[in-house]
Amino acid sequence: MTAEQNKAITRRFIEEGINRANLDVFDELLTEDVLNHYAPPGLPPGREGWKLNRRLFKTAFPDGRWEIADTVAEADLVVSRATFSGTHQGEFFGVPATGRRVSFGSIHIVRFAGGKIVEHWGNGDDMGLMQQIGAIPVPAPQEEQR
Repeated sequence: MTAEQNKAITRRFIEEGINRANLDVFDELLTEDVLNHYAPPGLPPGREGWKLNRRLFKTAFPDGRWEIADTVAEADLVVSRATFSGTHQGEFFGVPATGRRVSFGSIHIVRFAGGKIVEHWGNGDDMGLMQQIGAIPVPAPQEEQR
């Protein structure tokens, strides 16, 4: 597959699989044993862990969606910079619904083999998300030093 084809698959996975919560797309575009280096603790490995993570996010943020800002690809790797926005309407890792609107950025790297995603790395503003839903206190601003 070309880098451009891998970018198209990545966009489709985000739009159809994640944003529209079409779990059939997970079966189509992820290998069964896909390695997710950014999975929340306690999830099963592989594609089933991805599906469970999607269900957890969809329950907590039913109107949530990822907006892709940039996508860069080279060889078998695709890097996407994206922003998630949604309303906290269900429990999220033990935090009851707050009704708060959230938004946070992240960067994801996926590796392809045979036209499927086989590995994923991610880095997102998880602390910012948890602060926005009230799970972690936001530090008070410090007085300006003179």
